[in-house]
Amino acid sequence: MRFEELSDEQWEFIEPLLPPQPRTGRHRADDRRTINGIIYVLITGCKWEDMPKKYGAPVTAWRRLKRWQEEGIWQDLMSRLQERAYQEEKLNLDKAIIDSSTIAAKKGVRQ
Repeated sequence: MRFEELSDEQWEFIEPLLPPQPRTGRHRADDRRTINGIIYVLITGCKWEDMPKKYGAPVTAWRRLKRWQEEGIWQDLMSRLQERAYQEEKLNLDKAIIDSSTIAAKKGVRQ
């Protein structure tokens, strides 16, 4: 899969959903640059330390991914994207197929 940085349109959609910068203390590293780094790692599958330097410190991107996961930021963003796709008729789940397999996991079975 090919990686592309966030477009201006995508960033305009995402930015208002992010937590505000702290009022006191040190400001966060640039959100757009950091998110581009996170997306780069997730799409390419590279190690965090191999993330290009133009996206900032790898540990910053990793921590932001983890913290925003814990805070529900990514889930909220995904919900808003789905809602927008429905409204623009780009997503339609009237017909869906679910396929799964279940295998019983037996603990402590005597033989």
